[in-house]
Amino acid sequence: MDMVDLEPHHVALLTAAAEAWDRKEDARLIISQEGAVIRVGDGTPMAHPAVQVEDVAAMRFAHLVRELGLDASTSQEVHVP
Repeated sequence: MDMVDLEPHHVALLTAAAEAWDRKEDARLIISQEGAVIRVGDGTPMAHPAVQVEDVAAMRFAHLVRELGLDASTSQEVHVP
């Protein structure tokens, strides 16, 4: 297993990725409780706003994981100073 040292900017990216994951999961919970479709004042169905929050957060998470190189299939040990 390779060792990877994380620089401060890597820690910031990793933190942002974790926050994006949390936001995605929070939105998923809301959607599971309230449904993906809501009805507006006149009864017209529309996507729940949390659907967009979930999508954006998932894309942000995926981008940050790629930026960190964590999507690679290599096994590495991470060392945070």
